[in-house]
Amino acid sequence: MKPTALKGRSLLNWKDWTPEEIRFLLELSHSVKKDTRTGDIHQRFRGKTLALLFEKRSTRTRCAFETSFGEEGGHPVFLSTQDIQLGSKESIEDTARVLGRMFSAIEFRGFEQETVEILARESKIPVYNGLTDTFHPTQVLADIMTLEESFGKSEGKKLCYVGDGRNNVARSLIIICAKLGVNCTMITPPGLSTDTALLDETSIWARDSGATIQITDSIEAVEGADALYTDVWVSMGEEKKRNERLAQLTPYQITAQLMKKTGNDNTVFLHCLPAIKGEEVTKEVIEGPQSRVWDQAENRKHTIKAIMLATI
Repeated sequence: MKPTALKGRSLLNWKDWTPEEIRFLLELSHSVKKDTRTGDIHQRFRGKTLALLFEKRSTRTRCAFETSFGEEGGHPVFLSTQDIQLGSKESIEDTARVLGRMFSAIEFRGFEQETVEILARESKIPVYNGLTDTFHPTQVLADIMTLEESFGKSEGKKLCYVGDGRNNVARSLIIICAKLGVNCTMITPPGLSTDTALLDETSIWARDSGATIQITDSIEAVEGADALYTDVWVSMGEEKKRNERLAQLTPYQITAQLMKKTGNDNTVFLHCLPAIKGEEVTKEVIEGPQSRVWDQAENRKHTIKAIMLATI
């Protein structure tokens, strides 16, 4: 693929990205991380500006975008809902049109998927989904990169997501795994299963890539897993349902016993963070030798830099 092939593209979710395009981003991510390790410094965003729109708080997403853009000589501008009129006094469309004339690209982290889609349509510049209630595409690119660092490749590996199958990470994992040939098993209570419309879509991509996509409520499905992945049980905006979620998901806690249940001594543990130790995962696991969560967190930076390098 030519380095300029993705110039001007937005990343709203992975549905309209081909496996070859995603693979290009992964290879670029590994290259970017290598540059960091060897101390190679570039200024590829010199003279460029990035608008960071945040409705939701963030540690990894904000830091990854700000540091990766700034280190390349670009100027990131953080804008919360306290700073601009996004969707309140000014329509999202009008905000997008203004930002599109002042910035090189836009990142959005917030609630509605429709918001990031409007920003992309109206701004006419690259827009990156840093998280919505529906999708979290930048996270799962870092997840696949971490798998590749752990096993040399991701294709054909078995990743089991254990927890709330409806949330943005679970939905995004199913898509990218189906595209790249990663076998993905969602282990989730019946009431929290991934929606059937998305599963119908992913079945087409999985058929092309050779991936197996499975949805089950049986914890026994972790057998043979190369990676166990979980997320917080109570998503942002669902705090009032905390007791209900704990009742549903307590049987799905990732423990040392569950890690052993895979029957694979090389199984790694993944988590998008932040984690509530003692709920979705025990401290023993997340702080243990099989945990790769800190690599995942760092890889958010390298994959986000790669996405911006390819599209700006």
